Amino acid sequence: MAERIGVYGGTFDPPHLGHLAIAERLVSEFSLDHLLMVPAATPPHKRRQTISSPFHRLAMLALATAESAKIYVSPLELEPAATPYTVDTLRRLQQNHPEAHLYFVMGADSFRDLSSWHRFEELLIRYSTIVAMRPGFPGKEATNWQELAGNLPTRFQELVVDLRGGRHLLTEQMERPQIYLTDYVSVDVSATNIRLAVAEGGSLHDLVPPSVATYIKKYQLYSHA
Repeated sequence: MAERIGVYGGTFDPPHLGHLAIAERLVSEFSLDHLLMVPAATPPHKRRQTISSPFHRLAMLALATAESAKIYVSPLELEPAATPYTVDTLRRLQQNHPEAHLYFVMGADSFRDLSSWHRFEELLIRYSTIVAMRPGFPGKEATNWQELAGNLPTRFQELVVDLRGGRHLLTEQMERPQIYLTDYVSVDVSATNIRLAVAEGGSLHDLVPPSVATYIKKYQLYSHA
């Protein structure tokens, strides 16, 4: 059987318990050999936002995943020659693992904007996509998956496998690139709220791993969010 590698991209500013819960659950449900968390240098869709140094975000991810046997951190998008586009990152990873089946993990908010991404058709044709829905996201309880994937051309809507509500993943569904809608994790936490909590002097208990909370305090991150 081909190696299965999850690729979880994002800003991770900061990485929190919600990110980790999603990663651990996907490793289990999709029988991933390992999952790479890939912090973006400067995501094209967030260039107007203030984002922490990618090296701080990489360090926090390394601390957050240190005890996870199958979850690793990749600096691929932080390398000088890297391009900012997800499809290029996946292509480079595929070159390093030519026989592997790659599963790109993204949030539901990003999925709704996927048709505006650079070469999104290539991404969906070549790689499987896992959409990780979080609590409170509009449409999370929608029974009609077209409400979530209606922005995509019809030929890609046919690739949707709706695993929400406890539906089981079938082995035959993993033989070719698909779009999986999931709602596995109920941890309701966001990086935005964490940054606001720090700026207001609030506690990070039950929001980020203790090692990440210590790092944020030491380097005074988000103090003026």
